[in-house]
Amino acid sequence: MFYMQIINGDSLVELQKLPENSVDSVVCDPPYGLSFMGKKWDYDVPTTELWKEVYRVLKPGGHLLSFFGTRTYHRGAVRIEDAGFEIRDMVSWVYGSGFPKSHNIGKAVDKLQGNEREIIGKKNINAIKALQKFKEQDGRTLKTDFSNVEKHITKGNSPYEGWGTALKPSNEPIVLARKPLSEKTIAKNVLEWGTGGINIDECRVESNEDMSNIKAFGSMPENKVDGKGFSRPWMKDKQSILDKQNTAIEKMKTQGRFPANLILDGSEEATAGMGDKARYFYVAKASKKERNGGLEGFEEKTGGSMMANTGKVMGLGGASLKGENKPKQPEKNSHPTVKPVKLMQYLVRLVTPKGGTVLDPFMGSGSTGIACKKENFDFIGIDLDAEYCKIAEARIFNSQ
Repeated sequence: MFYMQIINGDSLVELQKLPENSVDSVVCDPPYGLSFMGKKWDYDVPTTELWKEVYRVLKPGGHLLSFFGTRTYHRGAVRIEDAGFEIRDMVSWVYGSGFPKSHNIGKAVDKLQGNEREIIGKKNINAIKALQKFKEQDGRTLKTDFSNVEKHITKGNSPYEGWGTALKPSNEPIVLARKPLSEKTIAKNVLEWGTGGINIDECRVESNEDMSNIKAFGSMPENKVDGKGFSRPWMKDKQSILDKQNTAIEKMKTQGRFPANLILDGSEEATAGMGDKARYFYVAKASKKERNGGLEGFEEKTGGSMMANTGKVMGLGGASLKGENKPKQPEKNSHPTVKPVKLMQYLVRLVTPKGGTVLDPFMGSGSTGIACKKENFDFIGIDLDAEYCKIAEARIFNSQ
């Protein structure tokens, strides 16, 4: 039976109430420290003190998976490491729907110097008006006077034309860390606590490609040392090595490829130019239906989400406001950074032993909890925002 505990409160305080060595894994999406959408909770990454409490309640050998932003990943990872964790890897979730938030330097220089710019196109004024209405409804301060915005797309001739200040965001890094083992070997730790390893076989990447032609190793050259004709020590057990390699290849053919530290959203933008795309796990961003699932009785609010309605409009610089940056329609789930449940299922399955308990100290609207319910793990979620706790509880309880 699925067990769920949702706690409304400060994670640093609430974690101190949990017993040590009591949870099997931690999978979370904490603040990135980017001041996203002016949210006060996103002014910094979690402190070392908080991660020390996470460390305390996690079983020896237990894994932590934590999302961060590309600009602040280093701060998040260092604080996790300073809390006592071993940094094991970085997993990248790559997607194609990010929108460039770059300042047009050429245009700014021309404005500063009074230079004329050539008109090369027309802006979508209806989209600009929709954006103005959207921000007014959301109660945000408008930094731009949209009533006087330029109606044309222009191009200048200064040496700085075409220069900007930022790249298109296309990935979110995930720290993969582990609490040190309490036993001398990984085998002994697994037997003592059930934690320490990651679930390779149940996270293998399914593939539709024909792998029947992949051949197992049939022989291995007798490597010589210094030309003296002596085989290396490990060559004495050559047949055992060959057997393990052959077993690995057969497993790949029947169960899928070994999971990688790269996750793709499956979009054409994210996979263009990749030959063998079947090597990676694919999961798209959360849809509007998924975000609002289980919230039938909740009031709709505007402006919470980064995510997309389908369609395409034009932004202030003439660039496409496709997907997450398009003016939002009212939604019942007001959390701005909802992760897709399928992605969270993959992550909790990767690091949680059978029947284990997953902790999310930054629960938000509960996607990790839904993933745990679907994967038959117990769940403890903590969030400071009472509204998000209500949304999470409803989404998890009503999920199938």
